[in-house]
Amino acid sequence: MAEIQLFSTKGEVKEVVGYTVTFEKELQHLIENNMEQFFGVTFLKSEYVITEGRMDSIGLDENNSPVIFEYKRSVNENVINQGLFYLDWLLDHKADFQLLVLEKLGKEKADNIDWSVPSVVCIANDFTKYDEHAVNQMQRNIKLVKYKKYDDFILFEHVNAPKAKSIVYDEIKKNHGTDKSFREQYEGMNEKMKLTYETIRDYIISLGDDVSENELKYYMAFKRVRNFVCLEIRQEKIFIRLKLDPDTVKLQKGFTRDMRNIGHYGTGDLEVTIKSIGDFENAKEFINRSYEENI
Repeated sequence: MAEIQLFSTKGEVKEVVGYTVTFEKELQHLIENNMEQFFGVTFLKSEYVITEGRMDSIGLDENNSPVIFEYKRSVNENVINQGLFYLDWLLDHKADFQLLVLEKLGKEKADNIDWSVPSVVCIANDFTKYDEHAVNQMQRNIKLVKYKKYDDFILFEHVNAPKAKSIVYDEIKKNHGTDKSFREQYEGMNEKMKLTYETIRDYIISLGDDVSENELKYYMAFKRVRNFVCLEIRQEKIFIRLKLDPDTVKLQKGFTRDMRNIGHYGTGDLEVTIKSIGDFENAKEFINRSYEENI
């Protein structure tokens, strides 16, 4: 991204010069205290100690998936490999993380942790071109975020939009009980609905370079910083769940539904039911709104 210039227009117009924080702890504390507002993640613990080191910050996102935050102290520090190591450690020590969630957020959250696509968020004042290339090759849920301070403001630039695939299909198949996983539902769809799903998916991804796709146990989540679309599929229909206020939509029986008081997978209060390409065409305006209104 080209250098951002920020100007104050209060009185005499003058440039506000960006800077990095003096100590990484200052940035870490700022993010931990505002993790929900900045990244849509519930903060769990700072300096999470493991036998092989310590994770800078750890939390749980809106999909109930673990998130590790690592802060890059210098240009030469290989924080990406470090984050990848912690990610693999976490997958090998799920019970330890579950206990942490139980202590902080309670049994319901702990019992419903989604291990499909845990993520690492690497935060630094800059990354090299090799860093971005490396995470793209890994095909893991690793996000690079640049920051810069401007007086009372902080700017986050999300460098990449990872396309992460679920890494625990076998475990899901063994442990999900009677509910079929997203992958099993997809494999059971007829060809017409598979084509419809792929058309919807391609359209959502085309909305912007900042769209990332995460396959969870029971649904596919598309996000910018937070989810703006969740797709749950069945053999002959697709449910699109959007972060829109149902009160702003004229609801149509069999097409749109208010989900605020109805249990469901994924996030979003408005549900749109798709049974054909024609339904999808009618749903585009809602998908576009959700993309534009949710960063």
